[in-house]
Amino acid sequence: MKRLGVAGWPVRHSRSPAMQNAALAELGLTDWHYQLLPLPPDLFAQTIRALPELGFVGVNVTVPHKHAALALAADASPAARAIGAANTLTFEGGQIRADNTDAPGLIDALGVDARGLTAQVLGAGGSARAAVWALARAGAAEVYVWNRTPSRATELAAALGASAVHEPRPADVLVNCTSVGLGATPDAGHPSKGTRQLAEMGLSLGVLGSYRHVIDLVYSDPPTELTSAARQLAIHTVDGIDVLAAQGAHSLALWTGREPPLALMRRAARGNS
Repeated sequence: MKRLGVAGWPVRHSRSPAMQNAALAELGLTDWHYQLLPLPPDLFAQTIRALPELGFVGVNVTVPHKHAALALAADASPAARAIGAANTLTFEGGQIRADNTDAPGLIDALGVDARGLTAQVLGAGGSARAAVWALARAGAAEVYVWNRTPSRATELAAALGASAVHEPRPADVLVNCTSVGLGATPDAGHPSKGTRQLAEMGLSLGVLGSYRHVIDLVYSDPPTELTSAARQLAIHTVDGIDVLAAQGAHSLALWTGREPPLALMRRAARGNS
């Protein structure tokens, strides 16, 4: 049995196992299996190093381990090194290789040519670093970074050639890389809830209406307040499932050398396989 997984803390909410196992079955890789790997930070390094002996070919890495994953690797792709974070590890010949598929996954999910566009990224963690790098590399004219802790936005922007801002600016593309909306359930009895969540991201409905494309990396059922509000404003909206499937497809291609069934992966991640 060849094994794959997703390492995070917490990670029980992840839809990657359903998505990746559906893809493996479609590809006829019946001797492969993808699983959850709940790893607290103090056990991450030693557990990852032990995985190859247990039959693991590779793992995805999510919060809060993306920086630690890069540090563990003996080799890393140019994207992972430039971003300073890895979401995909591959075990080969006793070595660990790090890649970042968050970046190409984001551009694939956006679905439009980013050249010449302006973009506002919310957040300053590993996913935000990948988003900034990906948009800049795809030819965005300007990338702005906002974070509730301004010093973190300044640090990220300086490292990747973006511009730190004190409040979100109007732009062509908005990318939410914060955790706002994760695990939240819209409540019809509290209509101001959505407005409060937007405020946590430094947004108002007026500012939100200035964007042509909105990407929310948070995924949930029902949709996040940001996704719902953007759709009500007739903005082209990409939710976290679309991004998850796109980056997961890149990871699966790295591990298997096969062309992933992206449409099936999207359906499986939504529980519609």
